[in-house]
Amino acid sequence: MGFRKVTRGAAAMALVLGAATAAQAEPLKLALVETLSGPQASTGLLYRDAVKYQIGKINEAGGFGGAPIELLEYDNQGGPVGAADRVRAAISDGADVILQGSSSAVAGQVTEDVRKHNLRNPGDEVLYVNLGSEAMELTGAKCHYYHFRTSPNAAIRVNTLLDGMSEAGVLGDKVYAMNQNYSWGIDVQDNTAAASDRLGFELVEKTLHDVNKIQDFSPYVQRVQAAGADTVITGNWSNDLLLLMKAAGSAGLDVRFGTAFLDQPGNIGNAGAVAEGHFLSASFNPEVNPEKTDAFMEDYKSVTGHYPSYVEPTAVFGIMLLQEALKQVEPTEDGLNASDLAAALENASVETPMGTLSMRGADHQAILPMIVQEVSRNAKHKSDGTEFGFVPVKVISAADAEQPVQDSCQMKRPG
Repeated sequence: MGFRKVTRGAAAMALVLGAATAAQAEPLKLALVETLSGPQASTGLLYRDAVKYQIGKINEAGGFGGAPIELLEYDNQGGPVGAADRVRAAISDGADVILQGSSSAVAGQVTEDVRKHNLRNPGDEVLYVNLGSEAMELTGAKCHYYHFRTSPNAAIRVNTLLDGMSEAGVLGDKVYAMNQNYSWGIDVQDNTAAASDRLGFELVEKTLHDVNKIQDFSPYVQRVQAAGADTVITGNWSNDLLLLMKAAGSAGLDVRFGTAFLDQPGNIGNAGAVAEGHFLSASFNPEVNPEKTDAFMEDYKSVTGHYPSYVEPTAVFGIMLLQEALKQVEPTEDGLNASDLAAALENASVETPMGTLSMRGADHQAILPMIVQEVSRNAKHKSDGTEFGFVPVKVISAADAEQPVQDSCQMKRPG
């Protein structure tokens, strides 16, 4: 029996002995272990907004077992060490589900901590719902029964992006891969390189740089210019993408960018007119299904004070998927049984404004539609107070966006 269950059981016994009324069941506790300070906080705080928004919707609908879901918040300070400490604190505080999205380096620590806790505490497991960390290993070599990714992975991001740009005739013959030097960035680089023969481009240079330590990307922009690239493919995010766009804008860099996170607030403003014609592959665009997305956009703004962008829609949809799974399980006196929730979640699907989001049971990788989009003056929704926004170029169905299960994932199920 684990620490949490002993604590809760003791608390319940005290209520029975000390009061005439029966003890109430513990509320379901979700713990957001996210980067809420430091250079990556611009991303982490948006995850918090999205999670709070959708949990609010769940609670408005009756919560879980008739009681409001409780959201706990922990600042991992953008690193694996901080994340490990916060995961332990969250579990000690009674968390049933860990939520996290920004940084695959952090996610690698979180998923390992959850795995080890569950091995040590059979019958008292916790779940990890990964809302946005997209390194391949998380549903590959590090996959396990209690980890679920509700966002794309690097293979989905890169291949939909490259295919969409190629079909639009804008990929060019010479591609430069510039990425952050850790699991996610390396995966983006590797998937870009792997597509070169299939799509007929030359990978003229590959650069992996330090994460969130570079203050001036001008030397990197000069490398792109010297390489004679037509296109830069980058998985950069948060401060590293903001500053890269700033340097590209300052230099007037005449190169098209293909990105995963160009819709982060500030990127279009930093790049200015240079951003026109850049591409993005993401799981949301408000112009794809406006009869549904308009209502979502306006409601989100009414709650948070801003329209959803960047990681927010996908995180909301991930919590919606969790909500669907919760409908299939019954509360326990300890909140819930994590194994029951895992069984429900690996078969869950939900209709989002973009279409069907479902969970693949083999590796717990979400299958979802993707939208390849271009920065254009013709966008209905503008970014950063500029005249530019994102116009859909190609909508890729969930089935067509899906990438194969990795051989390295050897999922072991209870029993």
